[in-house]
Amino acid sequence: MSSLAEAVVALGYGLASALVPIVNAEAYAVVAGHRGGHALIAVLALGLGQTAGKLLLFEAARHGTGRLAQKLAQRNRSGRAAARAARWAEPIRRWLSRRRTALPTVLVSATLGVPPLAVVSVAAGTAGLRRWEFAGSCLLGRLIRFALLALPAALA
Repeated sequence: MSSLAEAVVALGYGLASALVPIVNAEAYAVVAGHRGGHALIAVLALGLGQTAGKLLLFEAARHGTGRLAQKLAQRNRSGRAAARAARWAEPIRRWLSRRRTALPTVLVSATLGVPPLAVVSVAAGTAGLRRWEFAGSCLLGRLIRFALLALPAALA
C-alpha cells in the first residue's frame, strides 16, 4: 500500500474509532507496526483521525451543554445511571475547569485511556476548555500512545 493510501485509511480508521467504541485504533497501530514500512505515517494519521473525532464530541458537548443531561434525566427516572455517570463526569469536569489541571487531565487520558477519553472530551467541551488546547493535548497523547504500541511491533 502506498504511503498516501496508508495515511487515508489510517485517518479514516482513527476517526471511526473515536466515534464508534468497537473500532479499535490501538489494534490498527500494532498491525501497522508489524507491517513496517509506513508505520510512522499510520501513527500520525491515526492520531489525527482520533483527535478529529474527539473534537467532534468536544464541539457537540460545547454547543449542546445541558440538553443531553436533561434528556437522560427524563428517560431515566430511577437515577441509577445518572448517578453512575456523575461519578465519572463530575470529578473530570472539576479537573477540567481549573487551568492547571485541565491540560494534564486531557494528556493523561489521551495517553493512558484513564479516565476514558470519550468522557473527557465531552466534559472538556462543557467545562469551557479552549479548543486548541484540547486538540493539542489530545493529539500529543494519542501520538504517544500509538507510537508506543507500534514501535515494539516495528522493531520485532
